[in-house]
Amino acid sequence: MRYRTFPNTDLTVSEVGFGVWTVSTDWWGVTDEAVRRDLLRKAFDLGITHYNTAPTYGDGYGETILGEVLSDVRDKVIYATKFGYDLTDTDGRPGHRERAHDYDPASIRRQCEDSLRRLGTDVIDLYEGHNSRIEHIDSDDVIATLQKLQDEGKIRYWGVSLGPKIDPGRQVDEARAAIRRGYHGIQLIYNLLEQAVGSPILDEAREAGIGLMTRVPHSSGLLEGNLTPDTTFPSWDHRSHRPKIWLDEGLQKVDQLEFLTHGGARTIGQAALQFILRDAIFMSTLPNIYDEAGLKEFAAAPDTPPLTKPEYLDVQKLYANNFGLEPAETM
Repeated sequence: MRYRTFPNTDLTVSEVGFGVWTVSTDWWGVTDEAVRRDLLRKAFDLGITHYNTAPTYGDGYGETILGEVLSDVRDKVIYATKFGYDLTDTDGRPGHRERAHDYDPASIRRQCEDSLRRLGTDVIDLYEGHNSRIEHIDSDDVIATLQKLQDEGKIRYWGVSLGPKIDPGRQVDEARAAIRRGYHGIQLIYNLLEQAVGSPILDEAREAGIGLMTRVPHSSGLLEGNLTPDTTFPSWDHRSHRPKIWLDEGLQKVDQLEFLTHGGARTIGQAALQFILRDAIFMSTLPNIYDEAGLKEFAAAPDTPPLTKPEYLDVQKLYANNFGLEPAETM
């Protein structure tokens, strides 16, 4: 494992992190409590120190299980959690329907205290606005509240997680607002197949000294190497709602990336992470981890050969031409 430090901070994270949503929701088929705890602990044993969770993951369970499993190594790990959703908004299916936002300063403070309690810690290392909109990111009241929490020692740094789904125009504007207002970190979707949000702001983040994190680095599983045109997703899997063309065209693109695995030095899943880590502005990647094999594969990615410049340029040529598929990608 390798580690990077967010610019202008002392916040050091593993290049591969653990998105706790896979072991605290029912979206990924990891329902056995023992398996969930085992994956979190084995991740630490493999050198993963960045754990990214949220109150909405299992209505607090994603924070509780993290705090319980890693309590004895708290001083060696980074807890990143989020704020901004109203947990009392439970109409519909929690987690798949976006809840109502709540960025009232008093509520942010209560949310922080609740997260501290569930995590069993006295400080949150990175506190991220959860799918914040630009009016939240750019709010003087929100920023003042975060600064007060930092001054009181309840949080070390704050950032924003852009989402919930890719909306390039909106999320680029949101990222730029976070850069302008001095947020310490920005989490976004960026990978070999989806670069629309990240590419426009990479240089701006670099110039401002703001570290980035990327979730869904395997494009919802397309780059994990285990999907086929015949794959069907169970009803609880969020991908079951995607049109079949998403899978078919995605796999056609992945087939053209075989050159990244020639020689067997890295898998396509490891190459996907190395594509992101090639840029020093990315502090950490958050692959979806739901079994031990995937955990070991992804944790080993930083120790595989980095993408060469010719490999990177070939990837970008394919991406610019939408991998030869029509219509051309506009995202």
